[in-house]
Amino acid sequence: MSRLEIILSAILSISIILNIGLIAYVRVTIVQLLSVSEELGDLQEMINSFSQHLQDIHQLEMFYGDETVQGLLEHALSFNKQLETFEYIYSLTENQQEPRNDNDAENTDAENTDEEEEA
Repeated sequence: MSRLEIILSAILSISIILNIGLIAYVRVTIVQLLSVSEELGDLQEMINSFSQHLQDIHQLEMFYGDETVQGLLEHALSFNKQLETFEYIYSLTENQQEPRNDNDAENTDAENTDEEEEA
């Protein structure tokens, strides 16, 4: 084996090892990014739910016009708006399904009820 063959074999071996390491690193990084994306999506849903709940409470006759609840509602909505700036991250893991219309939802509910009655 000539000296050139030895050098080329060493360079090839090093290149293969580095490429395998790079692929492993990229895979781990993508898994972490998708995990963060899912968590941000869940956080967005919780904030939306919390804002809606506060709005429902603020609409109750007992709390209507309460400045404290109004301030809390405004704060929640502001926080929700700020969190929407990260939509590009949490949209990575959302399903790209077409939105269902109300008729589809009613049909699905009716089918589920029929299946439960049969069981």
